[in-house]
Amino acid sequence: MLQKESGKQKSIILIGFMGVGKTTIGKALANKLKRDFIDVDHQLEREYNMTVTEIFQYHGEAFFRKKEKEMIIALSKQTQKVISLGGGAFLQEDIRKSCLENGIVLYLDMSFKAWKQRIPFIIDSRPVLQGKSEEEIKNLFNERKAIYINHHLKVKMDGKELEEIVESVIDSLDLA
Repeated sequence: MLQKESGKQKSIILIGFMGVGKTTIGKALANKLKRDFIDVDHQLEREYNMTVTEIFQYHGEAFFRKKEKEMIIALSKQTQKVISLGGGAFLQEDIRKSCLENGIVLYLDMSFKAWKQRIPFIIDSRPVLQGKSEEEIKNLFNERKAIYINHHLKVKMDGKELEEIVESVIDSLDLA
């Protein structure tokens, strides 16, 4: 169980597969808890004045992952933030370790069946999905799910509305 005192100070770090709603839920959660919200992908886009897809295209995935790691490790040590990680960030051991040690890692868990309904809305902005079959995407989904089991709290997303998810998270955190 989380220590109440340190838990009140720690940043909440949202993990989960791309497109599950980390940014939407993160913003709503931050607003409710009166904390700053930071979306790592958006921070990187601002820093490089490019979309994540463009950063991948022009600088390569290795460059992106290195910059992502530097930013997340620094952010994970900050207090009272709500931080949304990109779907692949938690695959990096250094990021996982820093987030688990310094923050409260919240896993947004969604079934593949529910998630695949989102593909048409997210595919263009997700370089990792481009050119992949549904089977390849499902394999990627399942591989990452195995990494996401490293967390402090989990919320099941299927069939829930935003407000219901946020309230469930706040109840679990006992910070409000």
